[in-house]
Amino acid sequence: MTRTNTTTTEAAPTSATAAKGGAATQSRPEPRPIEELTALAEAGARELAGDPGNGVPEANPADVIRWVSRNFDTAACAVACSMADAALPHYVAQYQPGVDVLFLDTGYHFRETYDTRDEVARRVDVHIVDVLPEQTVEEQDAEFGKDLFARDPGLCCARRKVAPLKKSLKGYELWFTGVRRDEAPTRTNTPLITFDEKNGLVKVNPLAAWSFDDLLDYSRAFDVPVNPLLDQGYPSIGCQPCTRPVAEGEDPRAGRWAGSTKTECGLHT
Repeated sequence: MTRTNTTTTEAAPTSATAAKGGAATQSRPEPRPIEELTALAEAGARELAGDPGNGVPEANPADVIRWVSRNFDTAACAVACSMADAALPHYVAQYQPGVDVLFLDTGYHFRETYDTRDEVARRVDVHIVDVLPEQTVEEQDAEFGKDLFARDPGLCCARRKVAPLKKSLKGYELWFTGVRRDEAPTRTNTPLITFDEKNGLVKVNPLAAWSFDDLLDYSRAFDVPVNPLLDQGYPSIGCQPCTRPVAEGEDPRAGRWAGSTKTECGLHT
């Protein structure tokens, strides 16, 4: 399928689909009622939480993804991936081959991030969907002034990440994220499964208990594509203008929006 690219980046491989503020073109069943999805999320959370106080650990990523596969069609699921690595898409694809992987193409990514996306499209059994903002970078500059990210990063993220993702998730019943508890204090209590009230679907975080080293170990063990910036001091990779390398001992997300009070883009808050 040919990609219609309305950003300033180079065209994606033909295996990718563009969704300008919208969802993938893959046919999906009508989502079940919110009440049913909420009940499913609550049941899954109880089932997979374990009982650590009595020596029963919470479910591992494979158990979480198997639970999803038992309760949701592949076409009803999406994986959000920043292309820092492809551990989550690769893991999900073992149980849900051909699953949609949503890549938020903000127009500001590192070249290495786009290269990683292309590598994932070639090597992992998933369907890449490039989710585009309503405006190109040039159109946004014309309306708000150049480099909105430097003056109002919250508004920039809202327009180029949060709003496009919300639109792209319509029609799905569940989305996977790679959020990990060790990434930042704001993510310490990340559950394995919850109902995402903001977006109206089930949200699953199979890798919540993983460490950064766990992610790298999995990627090496299964020869999964990894963004080369991870080896250059970038444990958390966002848009190029708003991301810097992290010094040893710093919070993994310290390089995101450095010099400002902003700590989250808004996708998970």
